[in-house]
Amino acid sequence: MFISALDLFKIGIGPSSSHTVGPMLAARTFLEKIPTIGLQKNSRVRCTLKGSLAYTGKGHATDRAIMLGLHDYSPQDLTGLDVDVLVIELSSKTHLSSLKSCRFDPVVDIIFDRQEALPQHPNGMKFEFLGEGDQSLLTETYFSIGGGFIRDLNDIGNLVAPLQMESALACPFSFGSGHNMLKMSSDSGKSIASMKRTNEREYLSKNDLDQGLDNIWQAMQTCVENGLKTEGALPGSLNLSRRAKKLHDQLLVNPEDANVTDWLCAYAMAVSEENAAGHMVVTAPTNGAAGVIPAILYYLVTHQGGTLEQIREFLLVASAIGGIIKMRSSISGAEVGCQGEVGSASSMAAAALCAVRGGTTEQIENAAEIALEHHLGMTCDPVHGLVQVPCVERNGFGAIKAYTAASLAKRGTGQHYMSLDNCLAAMKQTGLEMSHKFKETSLGGLAVSNTEC
Repeated sequence: MFISALDLFKIGIGPSSSHTVGPMLAARTFLEKIPTIGLQKNSRVRCTLKGSLAYTGKGHATDRAIMLGLHDYSPQDLTGLDVDVLVIELSSKTHLSSLKSCRFDPVVDIIFDRQEALPQHPNGMKFEFLGEGDQSLLTETYFSIGGGFIRDLNDIGNLVAPLQMESALACPFSFGSGHNMLKMSSDSGKSIASMKRTNEREYLSKNDLDQGLDNIWQAMQTCVENGLKTEGALPGSLNLSRRAKKLHDQLLVNPEDANVTDWLCAYAMAVSEENAAGHMVVTAPTNGAAGVIPAILYYLVTHQGGTLEQIREFLLVASAIGGIIKMRSSISGAEVGCQGEVGSASSMAAAALCAVRGGTTEQIENAAEIALEHHLGMTCDPVHGLVQVPCVERNGFGAIKAYTAASLAKRGTGQHYMSLDNCLAAMKQTGLEMSHKFKETSLGGLAVSNTEC
């Protein structure tokens, strides 16, 4: 199967790809179906959130996302807007913007149902178009499966991981595992970036691919720099102060005392704070882990003179590894915990950094495995359901582990005991056996360990 780099990396808004971006897309998809069955007098729309979406949806702005989607907004539409002002404006409306005869009150018509989760996936949501006397005219169930990807009830049972992608039959290098990636690289003599680019060119022109990769990098760069110049408290009940700007300012005053971990934390936390504020970020591969890959890339460019071609190579290799992770395991915190979010991002970043440093295919696969291995078992337990504690700092540590993994792999031969595929199998099994309390429900771990005096 094939997943494009331009689908894995998506420009949108925070704070969560699975709880904000996915539900917004689902709501907009449902909105588009309503006119096909005909509008009726006194009709309305209702949305019921299930599982993790119900437990942490408030802190992850899922209700805002549903409202925006039903008012015909997509995540890309919001990147240049003041979303807080827009939400206030839409909250006062009693009918949908594009369907004036259809009532919608987010306070009443968005239901956080904390009963049994849907069996197909922990991030489920049911949309209903109701007529006179609440007669059901149209019902659709969607699942937000991580990274801003959504699936409906009909196709989720037939997907891998579950994931729907383009057929890889047209791709010359259709690797869906680390093993196949290594073999195809050895047989063809091509690098991972070269194989990934060849696959992408089956669907995109050279110009469209390069422009898309450049747009992703520009968005990442903008997000880092916005976070480095913004102060104040993050939204939500924790009243948590931003820290990235103060940290970065200290480093600029005494750069001789700064090391790579300091810079990486500043860059990763800057992005993570922008995400927590609901601002523009790139899912990489999720919003909760959006700071890891931009931090490594920004450091590469700012401190090590990384070129445009290296940036493109970096993103191609990162997306190749991300595609394997998504196919063989998961990038959803609600499905496998934070090992699938920050762990996946760190693995992707490690492989990509190793690649642009001239690593062999074996060393690159090793780097991906090292970074992922040292995130196994990591829970997703956001305090108060907000993507702030431990998420902001965790992005910094994910970047540090990625940098360390790339360095270790590059200094090795590429030969190692545990393969990336075996590590992914362990992550998937760990996620299956992990209690739902530790998978983005805020019912366990740090989320229930903080006390107030």
